Amino acid sequence: MLNKYARAFFTRVLTPFAALLLRLGVSPDAVTLIGTAGVMAGALVFFPMGEFFWGTIVITVFVFSDLVDGNMARQAGISSRWGAFLDSTLDRVADGAIFGGFALWYAGRGDDDILCAVAIFCLASGQVVSYTKARGESIGLPVAVNGLVERAERLVISLVAAGLAGLHKFGVPGIDVLLPIALWIVAVGSLVTLIQRVVTVRRESAEADAAEAAAAPAAQGPAGPLRPDADASGRDGEGDR
Repeated sequence: MLNKYARAFFTRVLTPFAALLLRLGVSPDAVTLIGTAGVMAGALVFFPMGEFFWGTIVITVFVFSDLVDGNMARQAGISSRWGAFLDSTLDRVADGAIFGGFALWYAGRGDDDILCAVAIFCLASGQVVSYTKARGESIGLPVAVNGLVERAERLVISLVAAGLAGLHKFGVPGIDVLLPIALWIVAVGSLVTLIQRVVTVRRESAEADAAEAAAAPAAQGPAGPLRPDADASGRDGEGDR
């Protein structure tokens, strides 16, 4: 849901910056790599120390690279399968670092095993939610479903809550409770989204299998299936193997 509107807005805002980077000779792949490194540093350096405010600031600065690199590629006319693969792969790395940082805090000085487990569940479920869509599309299904909590929602909910929770160190009382609440919301929302995608893939695969089964008798004809690469003698065009 947020992907649809937020991406359109920030793409317009960041277009001049993307154009500037291209003029400076920076490649989209370099922006992708630097952005991921920045997110990982913010999450794995600041979060385990309980510095949620400053960690969120660092992550927010670098997370916009996810929009800048694609914008740069479109402006330069160099969009490629490799760029899409690299961007998607490093998104998973960045997401893992963020929730891994939360888990490290609760496993250490945060001293809360339950919230550590919730953070790990958020990490794992986020990866699986992304995998279900990618795997469904790889077998030819559209996976036409808008999940309740997709990547944009997971990031916004967790990072906003973490940033606000970090104000506790500046003397704002009781606000640190926002992060545990956000983690539970992301965990439950990710589970719902995973179920939505699995149900959708099951329905779409059943429809695709039924359509193929219905088309099979017509393709076979009265004399049985014909092999498109067979010659008049019934042998394969390239001979026996």
